[in-house]
Amino acid sequence: MKKLGFGLMRMPTLDKTNPADVDIEQVKKMVDLFIEKGFTYFDTAWMYNGFASEGVAKTALVERYPRDSFTLATKLHAGFFDSLEDRDKIFNAQLEKTGAGFFDYYLLHGIEGSSLPKYEQFDCFNWLLQKKEKGLVKHAGFSYHDSAQLLDEILNKHPEMEFVQLQINYLDWESEWIQARACYEVAAKHGKPVIVMEPVKGGTLAQVPEEAEKIFKDREPNMSVASWAIRFAASLDNVMVVLSGMSSMEQMEDNLSYMADLTPLTEEEKALCHKVADIINGQIAVPCTGCSYCTEGCPMKIAIPQYFSLYNEDMREDLEEKGWTVNFTNYEILAGKFGKAKECIACGQCEGVCPQHLPIIENLKAVSAHFDH
Repeated sequence: MKKLGFGLMRMPTLDKTNPADVDIEQVKKMVDLFIEKGFTYFDTAWMYNGFASEGVAKTALVERYPRDSFTLATKLHAGFFDSLEDRDKIFNAQLEKTGAGFFDYYLLHGIEGSSLPKYEQFDCFNWLLQKKEKGLVKHAGFSYHDSAQLLDEILNKHPEMEFVQLQINYLDWESEWIQARACYEVAAKHGKPVIVMEPVKGGTLAQVPEEAEKIFKDREPNMSVASWAIRFAASLDNVMVVLSGMSSMEQMEDNLSYMADLTPLTEEEKALCHKVADIINGQIAVPCTGCSYCTEGCPMKIAIPQYFSLYNEDMREDLEEKGWTVNFTNYEILAGKFGKAKECIACGQCEGVCPQHLPIIENLKAVSAHFDH
């Protein structure tokens, strides 16, 4: 299997303020090109794209291609079940929504210290193996957001899990919080292939500071900045597939151009990535990946990832010199449809589901201080 996977998480939309309003026709064209170039791995989940992703997988992929011509992955998230029966309700609904008949890869979604007890309480590891025994799941695994130590404990307790999905990118490689390198090494120690998520960190590594971009362009003028992030993850020996949440045909074409016949990065090129990481880490204000897990249950309907993105952009600017940026207008446009940052009631719902464990409430205060006047 080629190492690039199509993450059906940030698909193109017709209404930019509604993630569920997916541009189906564009996604079909992207799927067609992806398969035409010999790629087969598609990744979806229950709540991606405003709960529309699995249905899009059916329309754009499953109904248009033979079942043995692609592999499909989806997931069970702890936030959406509260009983043994709920697990099957979700699983059966996923079979119906995708029309796939079975799932090639099925994951317990986003395991971390706070959600692990729930997966254990409802016996989800054994439940997943039962699905595998029935032929409804081909490969059982989990995605993960926590420490290397806890990952080691889980894999010791559940050696039956066949693979693990990890957040790996050069920005998080030595992160004390994400522990990308350490988690990767634990998976390798246990002989578990790794599926990589967030290789471009929600687009952060596609638009790097000018100083960092120059480092890459001096080395390879014709390669995109994003390609360095994808290739960094794909160059790791124990990586099975790298997911990219492609949201345009342009992104798809770029990724396919170098992943169709991947040339792994040299040690010197990896060192350039680490140098760029140091530059970015010195400038980024809020390390949000834009996954939008935080927005689904926000009682004030605050556009949290979008606001963080605008804020990050402005924090890279010389605001004393400019005084104003277009992001102030962009913020007001978004705030016309969503709650403002200052309307956060500090309920904590967002922080409870954030895979990056960000102090979202405090960050929203900073956003509000910047934009709410």
